[in-house]
Amino acid sequence: MSVLELAFVTLAAIAAGFTNAVAGGGTLLTFPALTAVGVPIVAANMTSTVALAPGHLSGAHAQREAVRRQRHRVNVLAPIGVVGGLVGACLLLVTSDELLDRLVPFLILGACLLLAGQDRVRTMVERRHERIGREPRGAHGLGAGALVASFAGAVYGGYFGAGLGIVLLAVLGSVLPDDLRDVNAIKQLMALAVNLAAALFFMLSGEIWWLPALTMALGAVVGGNLGGRTAGHLDPMLLRRVVVTIGLFIAAVYFVRAYL
Repeated sequence: MSVLELAFVTLAAIAAGFTNAVAGGGTLLTFPALTAVGVPIVAANMTSTVALAPGHLSGAHAQREAVRRQRHRVNVLAPIGVVGGLVGACLLLVTSDELLDRLVPFLILGACLLLAGQDRVRTMVERRHERIGREPRGAHGLGAGALVASFAGAVYGGYFGAGLGIVLLAVLGSVLPDDLRDVNAIKQLMALAVNLAAALFFMLSGEIWWLPALTMALGAVVGGNLGGRTAGHLDPMLLRRVVVTIGLFIAAVYFVRAYL
């Protein structure tokens, strides 16, 4: 990889870290940037996961107090996130570049739809919690359906990961009676478990492009800090629309490449 290509993917990681801190959807920037400079599509997916993992760690750390209040749920959901993330990572490892090339347009399109509907998901969760607040809570907990849905979300995160936070927010928000801030904290920690498990697995696969992974990880941290400092002055909806527009264009490019 040339210096210019390395600078390009690192700038994409800075933008991804910034976007994740403000609106989400950073993977929609790093993954196509890696494939654009010639990284094979499966290796690009793995390298992107490893590069963005530190950002999930900082996000979970920022909500550590809310996580402590939810320790009884975290003790169940974090292991599910680890196992699901490993299952998704294993599925990716046995996926050929040709098959993933055909799946990616639909995965990116799905991530774009999730990102575009993020506010609607949060509104639905808030309304459900307001309704539950007027109902007895004794029957609410982590039933079999909640565990299966959480595991499915974790498998998706280990396999591709774009929009994982929104997937987990929708899943956990629909099955837990807790305050939205607490649900968001659980979501952050579970996303961390999924991504770290997948990232550690990918590190042992021999598929990671280490030089861009390291520079992108640093870029993602820089971008995340910038996003955290300026989030209060930006319109997250506007930034989300920009990312979704870019993502839809990228999905169209991958679709043309794979099917036409």
